[in-house]
Amino acid sequence: MIVSDKSRVTIYSDGGASPNPGPGGWGAVLVAGRHNKEICGGEPQTTNNRMELTAAIRALDLLTKPCAIELYTDSQYLRQGITQWIDGWKGRGWRKADGKPVENADLWQELDQAVVEHEIEWHWVKGHRGDPMNERADQLATEGRRRLQLARQGRGAQPELAVVENPLALPIYQAFLSGSALGGKGPAGYAALLVGPDGVERVLDGHWPLATANAMEIWAAVAALRALPERACVVVHSGSKYLLDSAQRYLALWERNGWQTKSGHRVKNAEIWQELGRVMGDHDIRWEHQATGKDQHLMKTAAKAARAQAKQAGPS
Repeated sequence: MIVSDKSRVTIYSDGGASPNPGPGGWGAVLVAGRHNKEICGGEPQTTNNRMELTAAIRALDLLTKPCAIELYTDSQYLRQGITQWIDGWKGRGWRKADGKPVENADLWQELDQAVVEHEIEWHWVKGHRGDPMNERADQLATEGRRRLQLARQGRGAQPELAVVENPLALPIYQAFLSGSALGGKGPAGYAALLVGPDGVERVLDGHWPLATANAMEIWAAVAALRALPERACVVVHSGSKYLLDSAQRYLALWERNGWQTKSGHRVKNAEIWQELGRVMGDHDIRWEHQATGKDQHLMKTAAKAARAQAKQAGPS
């Protein structure tokens, strides 16, 4: 932990290319107190390592004064390079111990200049293991590559650096949802694992005597949003296409149509959808598909809690 009188900033950075080498993207989240900024970008021909370096450099470039920084990355190449190898490289004229030129020397030199005025503690986090802010940086890197691809198809402009909209600098929360039912419509449980901007995790769960897994997935979202203590930017993770597609594509339409479908039928789970619409309020909500089959311990924790609640609601 850095002890300093300088302004404190936390940075989460990530980058990658697909294929490697190939088109790449980078992303970073900067958090200073209750304020945050998200940035991303892409390059048409690059590598994983170059994108990891670029993410850290671009994040540091945004700072307008010397800061005390906690920087989190899932790249051992970046962390070990800047903390262990770079002094030797510089002493040998940007050559490795075997005399060969240092790969990506241009970016290492740029990073070496970017860190000079700051106090930085470099942290490594294991990628794709459910760390909410690391996952967000990964999503931004994907967004940077997506914007690049759209620009190459003539469907959008690709700026060198894109600031992802969070205009009110709202605090960022992550919600990992799961719903479970015993049988088609039987005892059911829900769970929402809510992660605050301070990284504190909180499980919100419960059960109903009769409900479907779809209904429980919606109710998990309701529980998460009800628990927010402030207006926030909320990234909602769910493996339910029913929840994600309906919330993003149909919810507003259903509300306008008096909770009827195009064919005139009553919307399934209408009362729960109405409650979700109410608790969404003024929050900035981003819906992300995340299947439990991936190695995501936060999603697995939510799924385990929902199943336990469903069993608790069942016959003893």
